[in-house]
Amino acid sequence: MIQVIAFITAKPGQRAQVLAAFNANCTAVRAEYGCIEYGAAIDAAGLPPSRGSIGPDTFIAIEKWASLADLQAHAKSAHMQAYGAQTKDWVERKLIHVLEPA
Repeated sequence: MIQVIAFITAKPGQRAQVLAAFNANCTAVRAEYGCIEYGAAIDAAGLPPSRGSIGPDTFIAIEKWASLADLQAHAKSAHMQAYGAQTKDWVERKLIHVLEPA
C-alpha cells in the first residue's frame, strides 16, 4: 500500500476555491482502480493556532493507494490533469509526501 500526505497551500484567500475543485474531483478519484482513500482535511475548528497548525490557506490531501502503479496512473488521469489546470493559478505551493508502511 502507498500513502500520500500532500500539503496544498493556496494563494491568500483562495483555499475555498481550491477545496471546492478538489471536492468536486473526489468522486472520479475514488472510482479509480486502486484508490483506497482520498480526501481533504483542515485545521480543526475551535482550537487556537499552534506550531502544528497548517493555517487558513492550507489543506492536507490524505490518500491511500493499493500500489505505486495505481498512484502513478492517478497522477496521469484526465480528471487530475483538468483539476491541475483549473487550480494552477490559485495554488501557491504543494508539498507531497509519498510513503509506504514501515
